[in-house]
Amino acid sequence: MNPFSSPSRRLDRNSLLLCFALLPLLPLPVLGAVPSGTPSATAHKDMSASHGALQHEARAVSAKHAEKTKTEDTKSSDPKKSGKPMLVASFGEWGAYLAQGKDKTCYALAMPKERQPGGLKRDPAYIFISQRPAENVRNEISIIMGFPMKDGSSAKAEIGNARFDLVVKGTNAWVKNPAEETPFIEALKRGSKLVISAPSIKGHVTTDIYSLGGLSQALERVQKDCS
Repeated sequence: MNPFSSPSRRLDRNSLLLCFALLPLLPLPVLGAVPSGTPSATAHKDMSASHGALQHEARAVSAKHAEKTKTEDTKSSDPKKSGKPMLVASFGEWGAYLAQGKDKTCYALAMPKERQPGGLKRDPAYIFISQRPAENVRNEISIIMGFPMKDGSSAKAEIGNARFDLVVKGTNAWVKNPAEETPFIEALKRGSKLVISAPSIKGHVTTDIYSLGGLSQALERVQKDCS
C-alpha cells in the first residue's frame, strides 16, 4: 500500500505547508508569549502655528485611525479568525498551537534537543502531532528531518524499547503503518526521549533526538482546543 496515495497522507502534506508558518516562533523550548502585535502611534508632520485648528483635527483623526488599526491588528492576531498558527501554551520542550480559519487545526510540536552528527548544515527539524476535527483526523504524526532523503529509504523511530518504521519522501517522514500511530503516541507519552534515524540522499545516516518532557500536557491542550 502506498501511504501517500491515501487522502489522509495528502492532507498531512497540506498541513505541513501550514506548519511552516510556525517557524518564526521557533526554536523551542524558548516559545514565550505570542507578540501582541500592538501597533505604534502613527507619526504625523507638524503643522504650523497658523494652522492650529487643522493640526488639532489631524491629531483627532490620527488617534481614531490608531485605535482602529489596533483593533484590526488585535482581531487579525486572533487564531480563531486569522487562520494563522498561534502558540497557545508551552509545556517543557513542547508547544501547543492553534489555527482556525474555515476549519480548526491544532498541533503539538517540538524540535530536537540533539542532532547527530554535529556540524552538518541542515534546515530546522521538528515533529508535530496534528488534530483536524473537521476531517476526523486525530493524532497524525509528521516529522521534518531538515534534509533531503532518498524516497523509499529505511528510516526508524525509537522510544525506549519500542521501534517504528518510517516512510520518507523528500525531507518528510511519517509512520509507515498508519495503524501504528496510536501505539506510537502511547509510547511517546510513556517515554523520555524519541530518537529518529534516517539516511540522507547521499546515504549518510543522521539522528535527531527529541525530549518528550511536556508532550502529554501539550497533547491534552491540543485535544481540548480541537475537541
